[in-house]
Amino acid sequence: MRLFCASPISADSPQEQSVNRLIATEAELKQWLSTEPELLAENSEVLLRAGKAEMLKLCSELEMVFSCSEAKRDKLRETKVCEEKWLEDKTQVLSAAMNHVERLKMEKEKLSEQSVLKDTKMKIEKMKAYEESLMECLGDILEKHIPHPQNGASGYKKTKNASAEPEEDLISLGEILEQLMNKVLETPHDPYVTIDNTFWPPYVEMLLRYGIAVRHQENNFKIRLETFC
Repeated sequence: MRLFCASPISADSPQEQSVNRLIATEAELKQWLSTEPELLAENSEVLLRAGKAEMLKLCSELEMVFSCSEAKRDKLRETKVCEEKWLEDKTQVLSAAMNHVERLKMEKEKLSEQSVLKDTKMKIEKMKAYEESLMECLGDILEKHIPHPQNGASGYKKTKNASAEPEEDLISLGEILEQLMNKVLETPHDPYVTIDNTFWPPYVEMLLRYGIAVRHQENNFKIRLETFC
C-alpha cells in the first residue's frame, strides 16, 4: 500500500501549509478507504496470539496512562493543599493587618483627643493667668484712683444731707466688679446681683452711668455686668 505524503514546505505561509496538509490527509483517507483489509494469517491460533499480544500492549499503555493520571491527580491534590494553606495564611495576615489598622486608628483618635484636651487645658491655664493679671492690674488701678467707701462716704453723706455714719461693711469697687463677673461666669442664665447695704451707692451710680452695669428691668435693686461685644 502506497501512502501520499506532503512535500516539505519551507517558504510557504502558515495558511498555505495548512491547506497542503489538509490535501495530503484527504488523499491518504481516500487511499485507506479504497484498500480492503487483509488478514495477517488464516490460522486462528496465530490470530489469537496476535490479538492477545495487541491487547497486552494496549493494557500496558492504558496502565501507564492510568499511572500518569494518578500521579498528576496526586500532584494536583498536593498543589490544592498548598494553595489552601497559603490562602489561610494570607487570610490570617490580612485579618491581623486590618486589626492593626483599626488599633492604629483608635490610638490616633485617642491621641488626637488627648492632644485637644491638653491644648484646651493649656488655653484655660493661660486664660486663668491672664485673668489673674488683669484682676491684679484692675485692683491696682482701683486702689490708686478710686477711694475706698470708708474714705469717701462722709462727703457723700454731707452732700445728701444725711447724718448717719458710714457703714463699716461697705465693699470696694473692685469687690463689686468681682461679684458681677463671677455671677456672669457661674450663672450666665441669671447674671444679676442683688444690691444690698454693702454696695456703696456712688459706686453703683458710676457703674450704671458709664455703661459698665445695667439694672434689671423689673427690679431696680438688681444689676448685672453689661455685655461687651
